[in-house]
Amino acid sequence: MPEGEPTAAPSPEGFGDAAGEAPSQTEVEEQVAGDTVAGDAPGTAEERPDDTDTDTGTDVDTEEDELAAMKGSLADLTNDLQRLQAEYANYRKRVDRDRQLVAEAAAFKALTPVVEVLDTIDRAREHGELDGGFKAVADQLERVVASAGLVRFGEPGDAFDPTLHEALSHLGADAEVEVTTVKHVAKGGYRMGDRVVRAAQVLVVDPADG
Repeated sequence: MPEGEPTAAPSPEGFGDAAGEAPSQTEVEEQVAGDTVAGDAPGTAEERPDDTDTDTGTDVDTEEDELAAMKGSLADLTNDLQRLQAEYANYRKRVDRDRQLVAEAAAFKALTPVVEVLDTIDRAREHGELDGGFKAVADQLERVVASAGLVRFGEPGDAFDPTLHEALSHLGADAEVEVTTVKHVAKGGYRMGDRVVRAAQVLVVDPADG
């Protein structure tokens, strides 16, 4: 190249050829189109949050399902516990009732022979023979059996009850009574709770006709 002539500036990469020719209109348009496509690439990344939102919604649904399942299991366990508590309470009631029945049966068996001794005390009292040391012993015995649940029943004037009284004799009609009534008690009756140890042995009168 002759000295003094200006040197041509190198062309940008991709524009023109190695000889330094100016880029053609077609090359410029292709370069601009390529830059535009490259600039649009971040748009794909911007669309990713939508995928994240979808994943988050799925996670929330899964957690809600798990929570609902846990609540259902807790409700089932609570029902089972309540059922067991009710069964245990019923079991305790049965045990207590059976224990009470056993205790009453034992007391019933132990006190039944004492009834004859109490009959002797009653006869002595009727004849005025219950005095002195014998009276003190008799009173103490009656207190002991009463504390054990043995109750005496049967008094003149009581309405006759076949579940409580044994009628030894009918003394005829009595205009003063409206139902069959105890007139005289030969032997008092005894019971423990609802159980009759011995029925009262009585003489009764019937109401008069008309």
